[in-house]
Amino acid sequence: MEIFFSDDICDARVRLDAEESGHCVRVLRHRPGDEISVIDGRGTLYRCALEIADAKGAEARVIEAQPGFGAHPYHLTMAVCPTKNIDRFEWFVEKATEIGVDVIAPVIGERSERRVLKTDRLRRLTLSAAKQSLKAAIPAVAEPQSVRDFILAAPADALKMICYCFDDVERCPITEILRRQAATPANLRFAHPSQPDGWAPPVHETTGGHGFAGSTACPAGGIIILIGPEGDFSPEEAALARERGWVPVSLGDSRLRTETAAVVATTAVYLSR
Repeated sequence: MEIFFSDDICDARVRLDAEESGHCVRVLRHRPGDEISVIDGRGTLYRCALEIADAKGAEARVIEAQPGFGAHPYHLTMAVCPTKNIDRFEWFVEKATEIGVDVIAPVIGERSERRVLKTDRLRRLTLSAAKQSLKAAIPAVAEPQSVRDFILAAPADALKMICYCFDDVERCPITEILRRQAATPANLRFAHPSQPDGWAPPVHETTGGHGFAGSTACPAGGIIILIGPEGDFSPEEAALARERGWVPVSLGDSRLRTETAAVVATTAVYLSR
């Protein structure tokens, strides 16, 4: 299935930019009357009839709109420290988009070796990966900010998890956290896993199956997972996260690279839906 992208869709008309038009007309040799599929990057796929086959500015008429095409029933923000080798971080961005993510937030930790990042290239990667994986929504790529600022700005009603090698606190497997999330009634408040009455994340009742494992319980602020740099978070960053309600989680017994941990965490959420 060939998919094109356009952010110029109005009055049942779709206009492709020069790059998409060239691919449609010059490379794939589409002609007037051909049916093409176009995503708007916000979740809707449009079945269209090509009317103007111009390699610099193709236009099509909308036949049918399909909202929620390739959607997933959760809102996931992956906050990940960019790796020293940028190819590894770009690999994560591509794979996370294919699996299912809503926001990719690069964060710079106190121990990060990479502190400069070109987000324009990452946005091009998310567009390509979204089309390849048959998704109509393209993940947002945030501008880099410090780990501290990100922790402080995270919404209180989100399910916030941090992957960190805590030696002084129990870490729960991320799959167990998500299982508990699905089983938690909406009226239970957040409690830390170490408390006697157990742990229950903040949840919000929704409709339409937007939850995990068949449940309709879903965090009002979405799910946020924080992954540190090659040198891990500093003790001060980890302590701040715990003070602000972030749950320490484990991704298993293996020692994972930053980008691998990020993909494993993304996959865990995807498979828990």
